[in-house]
Amino acid sequence: MRAPPATDNDKADMQDSSTPQAVRDNGFHRSIGLFSGTAINMTQMCGIGPFITIPIMVAVMGGPQAVIGWIAGAILAMADGLVWAELGAAMPGSGGTYVYLREAFQYRTGKLMPFLFIWTMLLAIPLLMSTGIIGMVEYLGFFVPSLGWWPVHLISLVATAIVTWLLYRRIESVRAITIALWVIMLVSVVGVTAAGFSHFNAGFAFAYPAGAFGSHFFIGLGAGLIIGIYDYLGYNTTAYIGDELRNPGRTMPGSIIISVIAMMFIYLLLNISVLGVAPWQEIAQSKSVASLVVERSWGHLAAAVMTILIIVTAFASVFTGLLGGSRVPFEAARDKVFLSVFGQLHAKHGFPHIALLTMGVVTAIGTFFDLTEVINMLLAVTIIVQSIAQIAALIVLRKRQPNLERPYKQWLYPVPCVIALAGWIYVYVSTSTLSLILSGLWIIAGLAVFAIWARLNQSWPFAPVEIRETYLGKQ
Repeated sequence: MRAPPATDNDKADMQDSSTPQAVRDNGFHRSIGLFSGTAINMTQMCGIGPFITIPIMVAVMGGPQAVIGWIAGAILAMADGLVWAELGAAMPGSGGTYVYLREAFQYRTGKLMPFLFIWTMLLAIPLLMSTGIIGMVEYLGFFVPSLGWWPVHLISLVATAIVTWLLYRRIESVRAITIALWVIMLVSVVGVTAAGFSHFNAGFAFAYPAGAFGSHFFIGLGAGLIIGIYDYLGYNTTAYIGDELRNPGRTMPGSIIISVIAMMFIYLLLNISVLGVAPWQEIAQSKSVASLVVERSWGHLAAAVMTILIIVTAFASVFTGLLGGSRVPFEAARDKVFLSVFGQLHAKHGFPHIALLTMGVVTAIGTFFDLTEVINMLLAVTIIVQSIAQIAALIVLRKRQPNLERPYKQWLYPVPCVIALAGWIYVYVSTSTLSLILSGLWIIAGLAVFAIWARLNQSWPFAPVEIRETYLGKQ
C-alpha cells in the first residue's frame, strides 16, 4: 500500500482554468533528475502491498503461475505509464490527472471531468488507506493469532482514529517519515527475499497444478491483473511533481519506464522466493506471508522483527497517504472546481480538517470489507474517471491542441493507448459485482452533486464553457 501521489505540491498548479498562474514560475526548484525521480516512483510503488497481496495472487491464479500476474500488471503499467509520460511532459506542473482532464475536456463539458476526478478521489484515496490498515491488522495476527471479528475491526477503527488524530494538527513536513518509510520498505523487501532464497525449495516454487494453463487460467488472470496493477500503483508519481523535475521531457518518461521494469523484477524475485519456502496452497492461505517465510528460514525472533517492520510500514503509509490525500479536495475547492466546504481550513492549526475527517471516516468504513473487495472497489471507481479518461484526454489534446509543445511523444502511438485501454477494460469487467455496483453508484452520485454545484455556481451546463488553453498560453 502506497501513499497517493497527490501531495501539498498539488496546490501550486491546481488552479482554476481562468488563472494562468498554473504554469508561471511558482517558486519550485527543478532539482529532481532521472535517478531521484525513479527512486520516488519506486518508493511509492512498493510499501506493504506485496506482503498482503502475494497470497491473494497465488489463490486467484491457482498456483505458482501467479508470477504471470505481476508480468501482466507490468505490461499494463508500462502502457498506461506512456500515457502519463506524454501528458506530464507536455504539462509539467503539479496536479497530474486534475490538470490533464481540466485541459482536455474543458471544450465541451467545462469543469465536469476534474470535478468527477476529485469526487472519486474522496473514495479511492481512503480505500487505498484502508488496505494499509487491513494489512497492518493481518500482520498483528502473527503475535495474536486468535483475534476474532470484533477485535480485528476494533483495532482497525482505533488505528484509523490514531492516524487521523496525529494529522489533526499543523504538519509542516513529513520528510523524516517518508525517508524512514523508504528505508523500512527496502529492508523488508530485501529481508524477505533473502530469507526465501536461503531456504529455497524448487519443488515448491515450480509445482504447477494439473491444468495450470488451461481454460481457467484466463479467468484467474483477470483477478490476478487486479492485484498486479494494484501493486504497481505509484509508477506515475513524478507526473504529480512535474514542477520539480529537471528536463521533464526526459525525466518523466524515463522514471516511469525504469521504475516499472525494476519493480517487475523485484516482485518476481520476491514472489519466487516466497513460493520456494512452502507449498503454494499454504502460501495462498497465509495472512502474514512475510512472517511465515522469515520464520521458516531464520526462526521466530527474526520473523517477529520483520513483522514489526511491516506493521510500521503500513502505519506510516496510511499516515503519509491521508496527509497528502486530504489536500486534494481542499485545493480543488479553493480553486472553485469542487465543493466549497472542503476548502475550509482549521481555525487554529490551518489544515484542511473537513477533507481529513471525511477521508478518515471513509477509511474506517473501508476496513470492514475484505481486502480483495477493497482493492476491487478502489480500482473500479478510478478506472473510468482517471485511467480511461486520461487515454481519451491524450487523444483529445492531440486534436485540440496540435501545437502544444510535447517534449515526449508516446512511442508507437496509438498502440500503447490501445493496450492500456484494453487492459483497463479487462480489469474493470474482472472486478467484483459489488465493486461495480458501488463504484457506479458513486459516480452517478457525483454527477448529481455536480449538477447542483454547477447550478449554484453558474457553471456549465448552466452557463457557456470558459476555454483557457493554459499551457498553449504559456508557450
